[in-house]
Amino acid sequence: MIEDPNFPNIHFPDPLASSSGAESSGKVSRFPVDHEVNSKIYLWRGNPWNLEVDAVVNSTNENLDEAHCSPGLHAAAGPGLAEECATLGGCRTGMAKVTNAYDLPARRVIHTVGPKYAVKYHTAAENALSHCYRSCLELLIENGLHSIAMGCIYTEAKNYPREPAAHVAIRTVRRFLEKQKDKITGVVFCLTTANDTEIYKRLLPLYFPRDKKEEEIAISKLPADVGDENGETVIDERKIRIKPLPNVKKTIPKPPRASLDVPVGDQGLARRNSSYLESYLDPAFMSIIKDPDQRRQEQWERTARAQNGFNFAKMLGFGDLGGPQLSAAEEYSLHSRYLAKANSLNLSEIAEMKILYRGGVDSEGRPVMVVVGAHFLLRCLDLERFVLYVVKEFEPLIQKPYSIVYFHSAASLQVQPDLGFMRRLQQILGRKSQRNLHAIYILHPTFGLKAAILALQLLVDGMVWKKAVYVDRLLQLFKYVPREQLTIPDFVFQHDLEVNGGKGLIVDPRTKYVYHRP
Repeated sequence: MIEDPNFPNIHFPDPLASSSGAESSGKVSRFPVDHEVNSKIYLWRGNPWNLEVDAVVNSTNENLDEAHCSPGLHAAAGPGLAEECATLGGCRTGMAKVTNAYDLPARRVIHTVGPKYAVKYHTAAENALSHCYRSCLELLIENGLHSIAMGCIYTEAKNYPREPAAHVAIRTVRRFLEKQKDKITGVVFCLTTANDTEIYKRLLPLYFPRDKKEEEIAISKLPADVGDENGETVIDERKIRIKPLPNVKKTIPKPPRASLDVPVGDQGLARRNSSYLESYLDPAFMSIIKDPDQRRQEQWERTARAQNGFNFAKMLGFGDLGGPQLSAAEEYSLHSRYLAKANSLNLSEIAEMKILYRGGVDSEGRPVMVVVGAHFLLRCLDLERFVLYVVKEFEPLIQKPYSIVYFHSAASLQVQPDLGFMRRLQQILGRKSQRNLHAIYILHPTFGLKAAILALQLLVDGMVWKKAVYVDRLLQLFKYVPREQLTIPDFVFQHDLEVNGGKGLIVDPRTKYVYHRP
């Protein structure tokens, strides 16, 4: 490698190995260093069927069919395994069952059924997957076994995203070992693809730090939600809370009097004192109840006023910004319709464009959504299907605080969605997405883009677009979102060099080292 004195820090370092993110701000680690637990964790590239361990895990379906089992298992174990599986009566999602290992070096095979993934039921799938790993480890102990080899308990057919699944697997195993480390001698994560291997190499130090430095760095790199004491996700909104009845005033008990109750019927209901019911009804709740015909008439009136008025934004080429302002209930209904339609369609061709995809987490543990501007301008033709894909991908993020990283590198503003499209997209995503959005980090902004965002602040939504943070260099972006949490296209690295004084230099797409152009 040739070093250029005018271009310091040519190699983009791994933030986990640097001190840039090691400031813990006084926070206590949720996964402290535990050398005894760490000594029981192994990472293996290859199938678990070749390992001489007490048990290996087989990811299968509810019927324990050979066709849906982990590839290569039945061929290595022999026909006896399929015959025994047929006698088990199936297995429910999230549960596990054990059989003999037959021709395998292992002593037992533990079969488990991973969940089917859907964005709408993200938390349910996450907890079911966590239960898969925990059930396998519980069966291991119940059968007097001590070592286990497990692959990724999900399949491409079930659509579970790889990195979120890895977080669930690693944190569940960590929490289980904290309680049962005396009964388990080894847990081997067996990975068969380079992608999975890189993900586990990156995430294991967050949950199994090897020293105090890694523990401090992990504090800022871990997701905000790492589950409960078992590793399962907890949603505060779903916790049971008991509150007193609203507007119930304590009164001095009066002496009993003769009952005036009448049989339930029209006359009996008419004689009831309305103040009795009013004391138990919350006025804030009752105030939102409105006649459906009246709501519909008000919506028509707002639409008519917007259409009859002058739409100066549309005259200036900004798109149609004159539509009526939607209420919270209308936005919720609109979002629900789009989400239902998105979940019913196969949008894989939009996903393959790599315009929008999940990143890791930012420096405060908030999940990150990545948007690549150049890919959108070059590849996206069907805006309606793109909107459906956006709604589907954003749904699990907007439930809690999140961030957006937008790569404007090498993107042109000659062809772009107008402000009317952006306003409509915000309405579809709903107010929760706006309220929980922490920041939009914009890399390599141009003057035209800043002007467009200023127009968005003035004409569309100042609350959202004032959260835009302009970042001129990749190294500046890494202060907000750690490098290992982002999948960055190669042309972004090259563009960063060119706009920041790296003329004549080129980035190796594999190592990210910088060389002089030959």
